[in-house]
Amino acid sequence: MPADGAPYVSREDLAECAGLLLGSPTRFGNMAAPLKHFIDGLGAEWASGALIGKPAGVFTSTATMHGGQESTLLSMMLPLLHHGCVIAGIPFSEPALSSTRSGGTPYGASHVAGSQDDPRPTDDEAVLARALGRRIATLAARLQ
Repeated sequence: MPADGAPYVSREDLAECAGLLLGSPTRFGNMAAPLKHFIDGLGAEWASGALIGKPAGVFTSTATMHGGQESTLLSMMLPLLHHGCVIAGIPFSEPALSSTRSGGTPYGASHVAGSQDDPRPTDDEAVLARALGRRIATLAARLQ
């Protein structure tokens, strides 16, 4: 764990989790290097099948509206697919997906942080993030 701030995930957490939400800021349309480095070190978990069959979703934040949200979300899905996760996004039955003027995609939750005076998530972004979390939790409960 870091000395302060949010805790890091451990390999044991991955083995024990019922579902997984993976998030990263966008870096030139891709996941940030520290997350990629962590994922690249999960060879033993891949070999043992630690994540096979677990529902997973992804989320991101960008500084600008066209900062690469969707490509970042897709880039995070690829290793999850290799690990055997069951990928879930946000279905269009979520009304905020069709009305949002900022973040939120069918690929996962997203936030546009730098295009507004207030960097906090918009109401639609928050609704969509909660919807994704609820979806992964519901799927995890059904699969257990």
